[in-house]
Amino acid sequence: MSAFDVRDLLKAAGHPGQLKAADAVHYAPTTSAIPPAEVGAPRDHGGAVSPVVLAGSVRIADLVLVVILGFAIHHIQLADMVGLGWRYPAAILSVAVLAVALFQAFGSYRIAAFRSFLKPALRLTAAWSLTFLVVATVMVFAKVADHYSRIWLATFYGLGLAMLLLERFALLHFVTARMRRGQFDRRTAIVGGGPLAEELIRALEAESESGIRIVGVFDDRGDTRSSSVVAGYPKLGTVSDLVDYARSTRLDLVVFTLPIAAEDRLLQMLAKLWVLPIDIRLSAKATKLKLRPRAYSYLGSVPVLDVFDKPMADWDIVTKAIFDRVVGAAMLIVLAPVMLGLAIAVRVTSPGPILFRQKRHGFNNETIEVYKFRSMYADQSDFTASKQVTRGDPRVTPLGRFIRRTSLDELPQLFNVLKGELSLVGPRPHAVHAKTNTTLYDQVVDGYFARHKVKPGITGWAQVNGWRGETDTDEKIQRRVDHDLYYIENWSILFDVQIMLATPLSLVTTKNAY
Repeated sequence: MSAFDVRDLLKAAGHPGQLKAADAVHYAPTTSAIPPAEVGAPRDHGGAVSPVVLAGSVRIADLVLVVILGFAIHHIQLADMVGLGWRYPAAILSVAVLAVALFQAFGSYRIAAFRSFLKPALRLTAAWSLTFLVVATVMVFAKVADHYSRIWLATFYGLGLAMLLLERFALLHFVTARMRRGQFDRRTAIVGGGPLAEELIRALEAESESGIRIVGVFDDRGDTRSSSVVAGYPKLGTVSDLVDYARSTRLDLVVFTLPIAAEDRLLQMLAKLWVLPIDIRLSAKATKLKLRPRAYSYLGSVPVLDVFDKPMADWDIVTKAIFDRVVGAAMLIVLAPVMLGLAIAVRVTSPGPILFRQKRHGFNNETIEVYKFRSMYADQSDFTASKQVTRGDPRVTPLGRFIRRTSLDELPQLFNVLKGELSLVGPRPHAVHAKTNTTLYDQVVDGYFARHKVKPGITGWAQVNGWRGETDTDEKIQRRVDHDLYYIENWSILFDVQIMLATPLSLVTTKNAY
């Protein structure tokens, strides 16, 4: 379900008091039940380890190590007697690909297989042995066995098995250490109380391999209708408190136990929660609908209905991080002479620091400090963005007008990219107290904070479509947010590349950046 679907649903439902994004974040928590240990849990969302990425990385490592070992053994044993030709590379690649496929079939890439050694080692040995049995059988039936060294094949089998078992032993220690820190846990909040919540919690607790760690229960109903403890877990507050909780500590998943019949309550809660970068599910135990098994997703074996998915997860996060770091570092190297020249120009043309630092909203509403070349006179710099820059603004230096118009003042934000605070492409980071005229952005636009479900970027879809610069009207900030949400819902690396290629032209054609 997309961000636009949510807003359409709320309108269609006819809620007279349609919730502003501000309602989802600006409030005083109504309970003090949140344990201090939970509030202090890591807010660094990158600290969690994705089981999907880990399993994929182990697959790649297995494939690469087996290939390297096969060539290394040939080089040591046979280089002076038998050339590689095409036969040995073909055999090595066949062993590597077949081994990974059989490891998958034998369950060697499940997280459970990384958390113990003996039984997974036996399965790995069986799969590795079957790999060589199949390869040897094919060689015999294809009448090519005489073209291969039996010593090479036996050494490949023995050293390969030893290498793989040693790798799994090291992986066991890696996984165990991170499990102690809770980095494989999916920190999960339950919304709703009563028998439905208790039944769901019991079912999740029975799933030892699901990786679910329940942090507590949230319920909008008062204590007279909702117990303060549900299945041994404390009620930590209302759904509004849940938003505050997700901003202050790591939360990966929210599961609703409300029946679908409670449509109004569900919509009101979703209006607050959809701005968060978390997965939201509806417990199948809370509905009398009996759907086909394929209609559900599963937490272990517990069926749930998908309501929202975080925009980026698992390999998406890894891919975007690599793209940002590699391309960002390359841009920094290429543009270093330009940045050096601009730094000298800023220092020479007006007294004061070269860089301007400003607090802005980052991922999940975190406050980050963004770097820019200073474009205003030092004694008139506006650190809180209390007044927008307008055409002919006397606070802006002559050089500042040029670098703001061309966005050259943004180049130091490449350092923010390398630090992991910004992406190259994403919604532009707004100043914490940014306003249109006298109204804060989040009080103008429904779902404003949903743009923080991904890292902000140096450039974005809104900017290349002309929505950059001064935002002095409600319509301008609304259109900017609409474009930001479109980007979040349709993100891909190719989309990022498209936006980066379109950015230089947009800098030339945009006329409202002062």
